[in-house]
Amino acid sequence: MAGILGTGIQDGLLLKPVKYEWAYDLYNQAVANTWFPNEIQLGQDLADWKKMSEEERHALTFLMSYFNPNELLVNKALAFGVYPYVNAAEAHLYLAKQMWEEANHCMSFEYVLETFPIDRDEAYAAHVETPSMARKEAFETKFIKRMTEDTLDITTTEGKKDFVRNLVAYNIILEGIWFYSGFMVALSFRQRNLLRNFASLIDWVVRDESLHLKFGINLILTVLEENEDLQTEEFADEIKQMILDAVEMEEAYNKDLLPNGILGLNADYINQYVKYLADRRLEELGFEPHYKVSNPAKWMSAANDTLQLVNFFEATNTSYEVNAEATKGSGGQSPSADRNENDPDNSVLK
Repeated sequence: MAGILGTGIQDGLLLKPVKYEWAYDLYNQAVANTWFPNEIQLGQDLADWKKMSEEERHALTFLMSYFNPNELLVNKALAFGVYPYVNAAEAHLYLAKQMWEEANHCMSFEYVLETFPIDRDEAYAAHVETPSMARKEAFETKFIKRMTEDTLDITTTEGKKDFVRNLVAYNIILEGIWFYSGFMVALSFRQRNLLRNFASLIDWVVRDESLHLKFGINLILTVLEENEDLQTEEFADEIKQMILDAVEMEEAYNKDLLPNGILGLNADYINQYVKYLADRRLEELGFEPHYKVSNPAKWMSAANDTLQLVNFFEATNTSYEVNAEATKGSGGQSPSADRNENDPDNSVLK
C-alpha cells in the first residue's frame, strides 16, 4: 500500500531519504523543546493558593482532574490508534517523542497535585463522577476502542475512515479545542498576577501541544490527499459534525468548571473562546468557520493562529512551515527563552 498508511513491520526501517519532511522537521523541533517539570519553582505559587477563593481553587482542581488522566488517554490514542498504522520512519520518530511529551505532561500535572493542597482522590474521582467530564472521555474512548478492541483493516475505506476519525477525536478535538480551552483558564490566573510559575509550566505544555496539533493536521491532510476514496462530501460532513458536537460537550463541561464565575471569567466567556477555537480548527481542515465569533481572550493571541488553508478534500500542500529559527534560538535551553509568555496561541501554528 503506497503512502503513509500501512502495517508492515519491516516497512519504514530506513529514515533517509525522508519522504515527509514536515514530520522530520517537527521531530527536530520537538527535541529542541525538551523540558522537565521541576525546572519550574512551583512552590512559590503556594502563597497565591492561600489567598484564592474557593471558586478559583475549584477551577484549578477541576482542570487537574481533567488534564491528568487525559494526557494518558492521548498516549493510548497514539500508541494503539496511530503508531501501528503509519509506515514512515520520520512519523514514528515524532510520535515516539510526542508520547514522551504526553508522559511529561502527566508528570507535570502530578507535580501540581503534589505541590498544592489538592485532595488527590477527589480530583481523580471527578473525571469519572462528573457527568460533563465523563461524557467527554466516553466520546474519546469510543474512537480509540475501534482501533484497539475491534479489528481495523487499514487497507479498506472504512478502516482508513476510522483512522481519520480517531485523529480528529484526539488531535483536533481533545488537544486542539478542549485542551486549549483549559489552557486559557489556567493562564487567566496570570492575567491577575496569580500562579505565575504554574502559568510558566502551562506555557511549556502549550509549546508541545502546538506541535502535536501541527503534526496531527499534517497527518490528516496527507492521508486524505493520498486516499481519494475518503474524499466524499458525506465524510466531510461527518468530520465537521464531530467538531460541532465537541463544542456542545465543552459548553456543559465549562459550566461545571466555573459554575459561578471568577473575576474576569465565566462559563459564557470560556465558551465563546471554545467556539473561536473550533472555527480555527475547522478552517485548518479547509472548512468555513461555523460560529463566526470573535476571540474574547485576545491576550491569548497577538496574531491569528490559522494554518495555511487547504481545502479538506483537495489537500495539495501538507508541508507546513516549521519555525526553524525558533528551534535554533533555544540553544538547548528551556523553551521559555523564545516564547512570549502571554501568547500561547501565537506559537500554535505559524
